Amino acid sequence: MNMSFLRDQLLLASRILLALLFVLMGWSKLMGFDGTVGYMASTGAPVPTVSAIIAIITELGIGLALFTGFLTKPLSILLAIYTIVTAFIGHHYWTFDGMVRYDMWIHFYKNFSIAGGLLGLAASGAGRFSVDALRR
Repeated sequence: MNMSFLRDQLLLASRILLALLFVLMGWSKLMGFDGTVGYMASTGAPVPTVSAIIAIITELGIGLALFTGFLTKPLSILLAIYTIVTAFIGHHYWTFDGMVRYDMWIHFYKNFSIAGGLLGLAASGAGRFSVDALRR
């Protein structure tokens, strides 16, 4: 098998799998906007309504761009930073006890793992099955 073609298939799969999480989460935040604002308030996010809007735009907008492979390198970096910041805002495990602490700990480090995948995508680029490749 052509290794370049395999690489491009894996980059496509990587983009789709990473984008899927953000698109689904952004969409659910949009469809349940009042609940999203309430959740933002409960986590201590600054200006909960604005935080919810930023989260929706970031997750849906950049998630869809990543899915299509549009501006993959810079948007992957931006989304990695967003994902790390949201780990500190939404999953501050050190403020909890028991199983809730453990659950938040998992989510906190899951965010760091996702950010690692996004940084890998930023380093490699979108591959040939992308808008980025069509723009070249």
